Amino acid sequence: MTIIIDGTVGANKAVVLDSSGKLPVIDGSLVTTLNATQVTTGSIATARIDTGTTTGKVLVLDGSGNMPAIAAGAMTGVSSATKSASDPATDTNASIGTKWINTTSGEIFILTDATTDSNVWTSTGGTSGNVAPFHGSGSSYGYASCGNSTGSSGGGIVDIQRFSFASDGNTSDVGDMTQGRENGGGNSSATYGYNGGGYTTGPVNTVDKFAFGSSATGSDVGNLTTSRTSTGVMSETRAYQMGGWNGSATENTIDSWLFATDANATDWGNLTQNVYCGSNGQNSETHGYRGGGDADGGAAMQNVIDKFTFSSTANSTDVGDLGLAIFDGTGASTSSHGYVMGGGKAPWTAYANDIQKWAFASDGNSTNIADITIARYSPAGQSSTTYGYASGGRASPANAIIDVIDKFSFSAESNSTDVGNLTAITYGCTGQQQ
Repeated sequence: MTIIIDGTVGANKAVVLDSSGKLPVIDGSLVTTLNATQVTTGSIATARIDTGTTTGKVLVLDGSGNMPAIAAGAMTGVSSATKSASDPATDTNASIGTKWINTTSGEIFILTDATTDSNVWTSTGGTSGNVAPFHGSGSSYGYASCGNSTGSSGGGIVDIQRFSFASDGNTSDVGDMTQGRENGGGNSSATYGYNGGGYTTGPVNTVDKFAFGSSATGSDVGNLTTSRTSTGVMSETRAYQMGGWNGSATENTIDSWLFATDANATDWGNLTQNVYCGSNGQNSETHGYRGGGDADGGAAMQNVIDKFTFSSTANSTDVGDLGLAIFDGTGASTSSHGYVMGGGKAPWTAYANDIQKWAFASDGNSTNIADITIARYSPAGQSSTTYGYASGGRASPANAIIDVIDKFSFSAESNSTDVGNLTAITYGCTGQQQ
């Protein structure tokens, strides 16, 4: 074979470097064993790359910088949304920031509080609003604050007693209120318990609050509009106190204050009747209720179920009747129903063990669904997410003060069971729940 050296590129010709010592343009298709790490500049045309969205292909973004449609089932570390035909629930446990899309309504929720079984799903807009635990119940503890342990005027105690919803059992004394009193009204925010008004050697107007926890000390944060006994309910943002006895007559006033600010209460409206009340009423998401009472501080038992709105100042309306007229019963609530437990009944020295219930959605009269273990009046009421509780009270014989804590199932609607005791025999204490 003859090798031609003429400075051109072609078959059987010697390759001659140019004046800069560089190779001329030649066909390198048969060159093998090149080390790719030595290629440090230049670009490769997309047409020269095996691109696509199947196995072994190189993924190339489109002209807008977007990925093409691919199956991402094996991808990790990607935050995605849960799609469901319904809203999430408070026990839909996930991590903070999880997104939930209701494919029926189009509503989108973000998990903003991941407390186990008490999650808060915040709506980003649409129709259904936030999904949060019902503010009329607690998931951890019940509290019974103050009360009377002697039965005599001035026998009020300052104790704040706490018991576990999860394990039942006796209360422990976790702190003191600023003032001993009986028949105040109980309220609960997300973080604090409140006791408004009450009676010691006379009626008082003090509103005390204490932080939920194993060590609680009450502080005086405001006053009711008048000194009196009272019944408490609450919305998500406000406390309400209803009716009461001022030392000489019963009242129909509904007082309210914001949890966020602490301050003296203002007049929100009036009940349909003057009523001697104490401890807890009932509340839905949007309305407060009181069932029964005593119109004159004596023997005039009432069966009226009153209801007022949380949305604006307004008087209550009569929306139904209790099946049994009582005074000084106590309340429990779910998001759908109100309950009255126990109470005094006619004649004045008789006691009721009835658990009465009515639906918030339809209003109307109550029905008797079960019994508490001991007929009594003036217990404190507490509500967990699944059970109603009645703590302490006065019972037969001889108007005895008791320490029994009863609970009944909201779903089973069966008779209550004795699940523990208060630290001290007490009646007229107020109930709170965390």
